[in-house]
Amino acid sequence: MRTRASAVTKSLLLLAALLLPPAAGAAAPAIKAPQVDTPKRILFVGNSYLYYGDSLHNHVGRLAVAGNPSLAKALQYKSATIGGANLAHHNIEYLTEPGRIGVKEPFELVILQDGSAAPLSEERRALSMEKIREYSEIIRKRGGQVALYMNHVYVPPHKQAKPENIRLTEAHYLAAGNAVKALIIPVGLAFEEAYRRRPDIKLHKDFDGTHPELIGTYLAACVVYASVYGKSPVGNAYDYYGRISKEDAAFLQQVAEDTVKKFFGR
Repeated sequence: MRTRASAVTKSLLLLAALLLPPAAGAAAPAIKAPQVDTPKRILFVGNSYLYYGDSLHNHVGRLAVAGNPSLAKALQYKSATIGGANLAHHNIEYLTEPGRIGVKEPFELVILQDGSAAPLSEERRALSMEKIREYSEIIRKRGGQVALYMNHVYVPPHKQAKPENIRLTEAHYLAAGNAVKALIIPVGLAFEEAYRRRPDIKLHKDFDGTHPELIGTYLAACVVYASVYGKSPVGNAYDYYGRISKEDAAFLQQVAEDTVKKFFGR
């Protein structure tokens, strides 16, 4: 009986999060289109959210090649991730210096992903904003552009799962992205939309309510691809070599497309 009550409570909490409306007067992204035409050298900087499910950068690269086979030998993606990290834990000077991590020319685009709790308190937001400003300046001095990866948020059973987290996360990344004129990648909003359309879908690991399941990583990759390349993922043949069902792939591609179009007003 207690287990059933707990399950009902978790479902109600998730439903409340899905139905919570965007903040009134929420800002719009200042950068609405990719700042690099067909980027080939991309660095992903973040934590375990990026390396779960065979690493986000691998999926984005495969989507890009499936959409444009001529990129197969041209892409140079790198992923620098530290478990449980926030941006302050990364040595961005070292990572972006040409040749340091195996890419001789400067990265054309660096995608920054801060910790999942970064938007959830005033102190953490201030630190996140400070590092995003600092790192953006370094990246641009090296000749690259900056994109910010808007995280998905916690769901039950995570102890910090709260309905307002997605609005705090959205507001923080909009503020930070607009402040440094970076492209904002709305992954968190895509997760929210997928759950709204299919409340039974499992985008998070059910044991912790924070890390992405494989299909969560796939959805994130579709959002990154659509945002960074300005291309629709709908109809893309990449399905992780048949490990993602055609039905799920089609659903997640459409959610990514709709989210990106709405967010950027494309």
